[in-house]
Amino acid sequence: MALPSFLIKNTPKLKHIREIRNKLADPSLHTVCESASCPNIGECFSQGTCTFMIMGDICSRNCAFCGVGNGNPLPLDPEEPTKIASAAKKLGLDHIVITSVTRDDLPDGGSLHFAETIMAVKAELPEASVEVLIPDFQGDSRSLQTVLLANPTVLNHNIETIPRLYKQVRPQANYQQSLKVIRNAAESGVYTKSGFMVGLGEEKGEIIGILADLRHAGCDFVTIGQYLPPSRRHLPVDRFVAPEEFSEYEEIGRQMGFLKIESGPFVRSSYHAKELLKKHGKI
Repeated sequence: MALPSFLIKNTPKLKHIREIRNKLADPSLHTVCESASCPNIGECFSQGTCTFMIMGDICSRNCAFCGVGNGNPLPLDPEEPTKIASAAKKLGLDHIVITSVTRDDLPDGGSLHFAETIMAVKAELPEASVEVLIPDFQGDSRSLQTVLLANPTVLNHNIETIPRLYKQVRPQANYQQSLKVIRNAAESGVYTKSGFMVGLGEEKGEIIGILADLRHAGCDFVTIGQYLPPSRRHLPVDRFVAPEEFSEYEEIGRQMGFLKIESGPFVRSSYHAKELLKKHGKI
């Protein structure tokens, strides 16, 4: 299926990607921008921003939409939290976004490693805000609490798609379990965020249903973007959603009471993350 004109993006400038990679210096550090083949990598790297991906670049799950590799993950690097903090300082970041592969192989899903990374960054950059994009920890509330006790500014957990498509898109996840992550985080008082893709076969009413579910769970911020298959091995796109429809979802979300919705063809989980918070005086 040929891309419509509104989904054609300029090729990332390699110099910006090299600049960020050179500043990171350590090849053991990963960014989701690179590992997930994000279409915004050139734009974000040119602005000196990136999203760190901790706990390696091999995921224990095999979601049908994701470009991150899967298999048997490597052992955790105990020095990684310190390395991330040092890299964030070297890059001059004042809003740090940290995500991870899913680590179902670990007893706590890697929640303690998340907490240690948050605390290391805050010790190195006490004035910076920290946003974490976490997995569902298989529904373990204790693991979620471990992350929350490290006091991130924003806790993000992506709902990804509508309930009807979960078996096809996220076979190792559960829609209600993901909603529960958002609900429990919201009840702790932290700012909450979630995101999902469109163009996988969902109906407009089902998209509005996700928004209603997220708002009922206490979600503050939402990102909505076009699904683009990372390779021919991944799920094919069902349709390309027009920019006007994205704008419609943004207005519907505003009326529901979300603090902010970023909705557009190229929007991804951490796209304009810092600006999204700044607009509402949250940092």
